[in-house]
Amino acid sequence: MQQPMPHQIMGYDRAITMFSPDGRLLQVEYAKKTVRQGSTALGITCKDGILLVTDKRIMDNLVIPKSVEKIFQIDDHIAATASGIISDARVLIDRAQLKAQQHKVTYDSPIDVLSIVKDACNLKQVCTQSGGLRPFGVSLLVAGIDDGVPKLYETDPIGIYFQYKASVIGEGESVIEEVLQKEYKDDITIEQALRLAIKAMKQALDDKFNPSRIEAVAVKTGDNNTHELDAQLIEKVFNEVK
Repeated sequence: MQQPMPHQIMGYDRAITMFSPDGRLLQVEYAKKTVRQGSTALGITCKDGILLVTDKRIMDNLVIPKSVEKIFQIDDHIAATASGIISDARVLIDRAQLKAQQHKVTYDSPIDVLSIVKDACNLKQVCTQSGGLRPFGVSLLVAGIDDGVPKLYETDPIGIYFQYKASVIGEGESVIEEVLQKEYKDDITIEQALRLAIKAMKQALDDKFNPSRIEAVAVKTGDNNTHELDAQLIEKVFNEVK
């Protein structure tokens, strides 16, 4: 079968609702490419909780690193990070925070992680089939504790989600995923996971990658709360890892 020429394909990326002759939604593919070019974010489930690590990717020396937020708290026991268009992510995070609060007020109990994930993915999916909209140009890693069990979900721009033991999105995804495949173990601790995440990021990212670009949050099974990891600990691990 003869492949369509580039100028023949061009018209099919004008609207999200239009399929190309070979069955592709080109706006969706553009959204996925945006995520691959975004800053790196990792999630790793551990025996004592779950760890989220992200690269703030600060290139301007005048930017104050602490003002750049890439990991968001949804509830006491749920956190999320993103890769792609972070302003898109904030819309989804605000929605998730509201849903968590409403659930707590209504049922007097914390919401489960999957309910948060499904709600965000439902909105993402609507934006792939409605005229006048564009897909969310962001993938999310949503991490939390359900009944003492650490859970990690990855969502993509079109509303697909899967549960993972460890996952990475954004820049350097293929290199970091290879490291995780080789070195992840089910009995890993949060401290060991931090070392693994920084090791993988150092292999995948550029020479300008440094400790000030790293943000890390752990959701621990002991108290079902999110904890931002200390910058001194991150710097110590960064300098120790080869």
